[in-house]
Amino acid sequence: MEVFHLGCPALHSHTGPGLKPKHTNVAFLKTHKTASTTMQNMFFRFAERNNLTVALPVQACTHQFCYPRSFTSHFVHPHTLPPNIITSHMRFNKAELQRLMPNDTIYVTILREPGSMFESLFTYYSQHCLTFKRVPNSSLEAFLEKPSQYYRPHETYSMYAHNTLTFDLGGDKDRPATDVAYAQAFASEVERTFSLVMIAEYFDESLVLLRHLLSWDLNDILYVKLNMRTLSSKQSLTPDLLAKIRAWNSLDAHLYDHFNTSLWLKLSELGPACVAREVRLLQQAQKKLMRSCFGERMPRLRTAAEIKNEELRPWQPSRTVDIVGYDLPENLSHGFLSKAQELCLKLIMPEVQYTRVLLRSQSVRYRQSIQLRPLQQLHRNQKPMKTALPRHPPVDNNQPSPAASSPDSKFTAGT
Repeated sequence: MEVFHLGCPALHSHTGPGLKPKHTNVAFLKTHKTASTTMQNMFFRFAERNNLTVALPVQACTHQFCYPRSFTSHFVHPHTLPPNIITSHMRFNKAELQRLMPNDTIYVTILREPGSMFESLFTYYSQHCLTFKRVPNSSLEAFLEKPSQYYRPHETYSMYAHNTLTFDLGGDKDRPATDVAYAQAFASEVERTFSLVMIAEYFDESLVLLRHLLSWDLNDILYVKLNMRTLSSKQSLTPDLLAKIRAWNSLDAHLYDHFNTSLWLKLSELGPACVAREVRLLQQAQKKLMRSCFGERMPRLRTAAEIKNEELRPWQPSRTVDIVGYDLPENLSHGFLSKAQELCLKLIMPEVQYTRVLLRSQSVRYRQSIQLRPLQQLHRNQKPMKTALPRHPPVDNNQPSPAASSPDSKFTAGT
């Protein structure tokens, strides 16, 4: 931990991450099928540990901000205002977010290689996207042979079938592939808005950059991989299929190539030795956390039907896709949970359930603040929002004690 707090040699010319206050105002654009659920869980836990407010959707929007409609502040539950963090699915709307979030908000998102991402979208939304439902035998090969035969750009969920990343980021998913100028201009616009664009294939390296950007600690970026499919739900891709996916999703391919290059430029600025060291420390801390939570055995991935605790069952998109999750070990499944045990529970809690739990707790806090507010303050003057957390010796009461049992395991980015 001491080595970790020293920061990278390349950063010694200015205040290192271990000395600056933690940045707490963050807008994370949660893109689809990019390990973004794992990221969202990380932001949720950070907010709870530091008593921050997370903007959450109104109940009419369920657990997303009325996606695929363009985001507006009307989609935000009033009990979650004013927010420090926003991280649920939305279609990006820069102007609306700037009106909602504090002025010093840092914008972050994540992208994934278009081939594996599109295969995941095709499988995951096969029963929800009409474009995919039209394809005989749910054949990815058949779709890619003549995608325009099945695709209808104005259908409600058409964004899952064409340039999904571009759509999530607020762009025009149906701009012709020949319009290279638009693709370049859009990538430049995204780069001006987002301080960091993470890459799912280099998840841990991206987290190193995030940690430095936000001046967070090692414990703030620990994670467990969530929202995974079983191997039997995945399809291997030939070079020919990969090429066809990139051609069909040319805007997404341009974005990915642009920001993959950008990521490695940022990593090179930190220095390869620094990045490798921090990744190694992160992975070692992951193993310790998993042992603390789950004992000497790695927690077995289970299908939804096998998970006893309803709060831990992941949502299943269809009968043909198995999304797996985790069940609590026996020593955590009964009775009152300590703070350390509650952390273990939150680490593996699926998106829908965690959103519900967080809304409940923030609503309680909101109602208490209304009841305690002095009469002279009823003119609705808002208290100043936290924009940074003071640094102090790292004492984390939420960190599980090494005494709790757990597995020696390693997780990588979500898929």
